[in-house]
Amino acid sequence: MDRAQKEKVVEELGQIFESSGVVVVAHYAGMTVAQMQDLRAKMRDVGGSVRVAKNTLAKIALEGKPSAKMADLLTGMTVMAYSEDPVAAAKVCEAYAKGNDKFQILGGAMGHEVLDLNGVKAVAAMPSREELLAQIVSCIGAPASNIAGAIGAPASNIASILSTIEEKAAA
Repeated sequence: MDRAQKEKVVEELGQIFESSGVVVVAHYAGMTVAQMQDLRAKMRDVGGSVRVAKNTLAKIALEGKPSAKMADLLTGMTVMAYSEDPVAAAKVCEAYAKGNDKFQILGGAMGHEVLDLNGVKAVAAMPSREELLAQIVSCIGAPASNIAGAIGAPASNIASILSTIEEKAAA
């Protein structure tokens, strides 16, 4: 790599560290190409991505960024998984690490916060953005459906009473 290519990689990594909701760092030593492609595909499905870069270039890119303390995690063969959704990359990495012992999560960063392994697991346990939106919509819709049920209930009660009276009169 010449100097221009290195500068381009540092700039790209800087963009990743600034714009991502979460960045997860993991060791991937011993993983096959097929396993890495599988991880990339799973990340792509949730709108995330996976990046392998030289640790020295990543550390340079981290300088002056909110997650600069994450540089301590960049040792050995590391891979960075990231997504704009603050939960998606952590969920995929956590699930992938359970099925592949060669993929070991070291930690990560979420905004200004540097996460250790337990922090990444805690983030992975959180509901995703879509799940939160669905919960909010159901909370907003619940009172309206309860009101509609309460308003409709007396009318149905009256109708059932009238039909009972008709049946008794006919008998």
